[in-house]
Amino acid sequence: MALHSPQGASQLDYRVAQKVLHWLIGIAIMLDLFIAQKFGGVMEDWDRFESRSDHASLGTLVAVFFAIRLYLRIKHGAPPLPDDIPAWQARLAHTAHWALYGLIGLLIVSGIAAAINANSAVSPFGLFVYGDGVGNADLFAAIRTVHALATEAIIVLIVVHVAAALYHLASKHHRHLTLRMLRFWRSETPRS
Repeated sequence: MALHSPQGASQLDYRVAQKVLHWLIGIAIMLDLFIAQKFGGVMEDWDRFESRSDHASLGTLVAVFFAIRLYLRIKHGAPPLPDDIPAWQARLAHTAHWALYGLIGLLIVSGIAAAINANSAVSPFGLFVYGDGVGNADLFAAIRTVHALATEAIIVLIVVHVAAALYHLASKHHRHLTLRMLRFWRSETPRS
């Protein structure tokens, strides 16, 4: 599995598709977290059922974007970090990125499993249905707990990710690490 650059390529920048998917996933997750905040309050059943479908619609988009993003990351890798990055920062960056991927995957799987076991049919975009609307209350509660814990963990990692990006943006020597994800064009990529 290519974690950085595929064999035979010296990549200075992410592919444009990787950048676009990074931002689409980020925006969709943030919007989905906003929708999910409604679940903590008092809601009428019709509102809860509608909100579940809204939440599942964005979650389904995240799943599609994530599958493509993961494929591109495995196929094309990521640009290497500069040699002057401290080893602990490089290890932390690598671990945090794969933890984000793992948590996104866990959120997708637990979200679909929760929707299948919900007490109402969950219909993303009104196009198809997760579950039969009868569900299993005990299984739903257990899966919902996993989903909620993964949500809290991903919020922490998103904050760390943004803080690291801002830290590098403020750095005179490593500004390009953040800028390469903010530019929607590619730097020159020499091939060997």
